[in-house]
Amino acid sequence: MDMNVHIWQWVLVIVSSLILLWIAPRAKHVQDFFKGSKQGKSVNIYLLTSSLVISWLFAKSITNAANLGLSFGFVGGLAYATYYLSFIVAGIVIYELRTKGGFKSIHQFLETKYGMASVAIFSILIAFRLFNEVWSNTMVIGSYFGEVGSTAYYASILVFTLLTLAYSLKGGMSSSIMTDVIQMVLFGLVLVLVLSLIIPKTDGGISTYLQSGEWSMAMGGNLLLVAFIQSFSYPFHDPVMTDRGFITDAKTTLRSFLLASIIGMVCIMLFSFVGIFGGVQGVSGQAPVEVAKLLGIPMMLLINFIMITSAASTLDSTFSSFAKLVQFDILKEKHVSISAGRKTMIAITILGTIPVFLNPAILSATTVSGTMVLGLAPVFIFWFLHPPSWAFYASVGVGLFFGLWVAFGLYPESLHFTSGKYADLLSANVLGTLVCCSVFMMACLMNRSSTS
Repeated sequence: MDMNVHIWQWVLVIVSSLILLWIAPRAKHVQDFFKGSKQGKSVNIYLLTSSLVISWLFAKSITNAANLGLSFGFVGGLAYATYYLSFIVAGIVIYELRTKGGFKSIHQFLETKYGMASVAIFSILIAFRLFNEVWSNTMVIGSYFGEVGSTAYYASILVFTLLTLAYSLKGGMSSSIMTDVIQMVLFGLVLVLVLSLIIPKTDGGISTYLQSGEWSMAMGGNLLLVAFIQSFSYPFHDPVMTDRGFITDAKTTLRSFLLASIIGMVCIMLFSFVGIFGGVQGVSGQAPVEVAKLLGIPMMLLINFIMITSAASTLDSTFSSFAKLVQFDILKEKHVSISAGRKTMIAITILGTIPVFLNPAILSATTVSGTMVLGLAPVFIFWFLHPPSWAFYASVGVGLFFGLWVAFGLYPESLHFTSGKYADLLSANVLGTLVCCSVFMMACLMNRSSTS
């Protein structure tokens, strides 16, 4: 890669991080650091919506959107965007939990309904997710600086991670939310610039993008249905999302979640245009990287900046959510200190960066995927029912079983009811969801009959 490009890449990482460090508010109170309030004031709808959207537009996510656009055209982008229905599902459920159930957190709900053991299992699931968010996003940044294993690759990851940690330590959740607004605006502006570069270069203009792909199960339809099914369970094992569901009043929260769904879907579909453009031009490989190379240095730097912005937002949100998870939800410290929260952030940074130096392909196979948490759907969607405590373990256990069944390549082809890529995933998600819900409902009926 051209030396000038390398220099500008480093400038983007260092300057953008230092600006965020300067802008990020310093947390003076525990509520500021762990709950995101600023001097006791609640977060408004603009701050919360921006924070929700950009925290889910992470580097790995928009890379996947572009790659799916390359593979399946507009259908691929729409399929990935369907995951953003998770905001609608989570927003409605959290609103109900707060207004009708009177719960102040996801963990309080689980402890009240299913006991402390359920909280422990749930905490392990989301801690592992947060752990994976660190290395999986920083590796995307590294891929723009050099080949995997190169000095430039590792150096960029370490510098980027440490600079993001620096401004996260300054204010915790309040830093995360404040910088999220800036990152969201920058993401939007750069996305517009990228689209303005690629769309005019395509014969037929935007209609070429919207009409690309094939509407069939094998060409993206399988994944679209998988995303729809998982949107009923996936959001509840993401503390970055659910933590933001309890930091301001219930109505503002619901409106923010609904807006975030719409904005997030639009952003993902638009970024998939990068991959669609690559398909038209005949490129192969990682769509954002190859398209950037195709269009020269300006495009490379613009896409670099999008990745830096989205990855930084995800990382700072991960750090603040992990600090809150450990100090409030697991340890349940009565006198939590900002200092303890900062130490927790440093710990997840170190642990989450170690996999970068190992074999991330092996570790990614063990990631708690959407299929593995299918069992959370009935637990939260039917929160108002009165099941016995074992219903949680049965439902979650079934979901984990189906997820591991697919992850280890043991899911039989005889159970597929469609063909093409993701056919196994769709079958496992349909059958897994049906079994999870059946087990949960059976437990509710058994509990009802035993108490009547």
